[in-house]
Formats: sequence, C-alpha cells, structure tokens
Amino acid sequence: MDLLVLYYSVGGSVRRMAELVAEGIERVPGAAARLRTVPRISEKSPLPESGPPYCELSDLEECAGLALGSPTRFGNMAAPLKHFLDGTSLLWHRGALAGKPACVFTSTSSLHGGQETTLVSMMLPLLHHGMLVLGLPYTQAEINATRSGGTPYGASHFAGIADDLPITADERALCIAQGRRLAEVALKLCSA
Repeated sequence: MDLLVLYYSVGGSVRRMAELVAEGIERVPGAAARLRTVPRISEKSPLPESGPPYCELSDLEECAGLALGSPTRFGNMAAPLKHFLDGTSLLWHRGALAGKPACVFTSTSSLHGGQETTLVSMMLPLLHHGMLVLGLPYTQAEINATRSGGTPYGASHFAGIADDLPITADERALCIAQGRRLAEVALKLCSA
C-alpha cells in the first residue's frame, strides 16, 4: 500500500520532515512511502536534478493516503504547492481522493510564524477533495514537551531565519508518529 508524501521545500527543512514522515510510514508493515515534490512555478524542467521526482496527478490517484508538506509563506502554504493543488480539479470531479486519509506538516522561520495557519491552509483543499484529515493527538507526549514545533494540526518545525536550526528530537518524533498514524489509518480503511 503506497502512501504519498508530497512536499515543497526551499531550504531543506520540509524535505527532511518529509523523509521523517516517510520513515514513520515505512515502520508500518504493509505500507510504503512514495516521496514526491513540486517544481517552483517558474521552472519548466520535466524532472528535478536530484531528490524525488515531481508529483503527477496519477501519484495522487493511486495513493492510499497523503502527507502534504510546505514551508510557511505569510501564514499560508507556499505558492508552488498551492499551484499544484489548484490543478487537481479533474481528480476532484471524479472524487478520486474522497475517503482517503491525509495529514499535513510545515516548517517556519520564526517560532510564531504561522505554523498552525499554514497547516490549516493545506487542509482546506484536502477537505474539498473529501479526504479524511488526521491530526496528531495529545497522546503524543512530544506535543506537550516541545519548545519549538509540533501541533495537534500536524507536525511542524521551527527552522530559524536562515533555515539552519536542526529538527529537534520532539519534532522528529512527531514527524515519524504522523507518518505511522497515516499508514495505520490507511491500512484500516483499506481492510474495512
């Protein structure tokens, strides 16, 4: 069962978070993570020079669940990810994502730089697609222990102005837990 981890990253923090979410997915027997990214809006290149390939609509259609990640841009998801999602109306018309579980994650340059609003902004198109949006429950002790990123809306990271702060132990644990949770719910839904 493939779960799509779709993200956009500029400085590398969201990419690292995506890898940790994928690690959480891979820890669930029977689940596999498919990492994908989106190009900058101005790029015309058919493939990125390194890292995961660009996402195609078929990746969304084929996945059993979705983890969506973006850096924060003025309290919102980054334009390249929004641009990609704006192009999914064909899938919306067919209900191709309806009933699939999804979760979101983000990274900000300042501690109060819009982590929660960015996560909610990413949830909105997923809800319009009929996806089942999952958060992180407070049973995850790291949500109460973290002094940087981590919310019940989804995993988050405080990267600093230069995107040079490493992912903390609590942030790492929450990324992995979010991937694991997505995979466990997707497996339950597929077997129901």
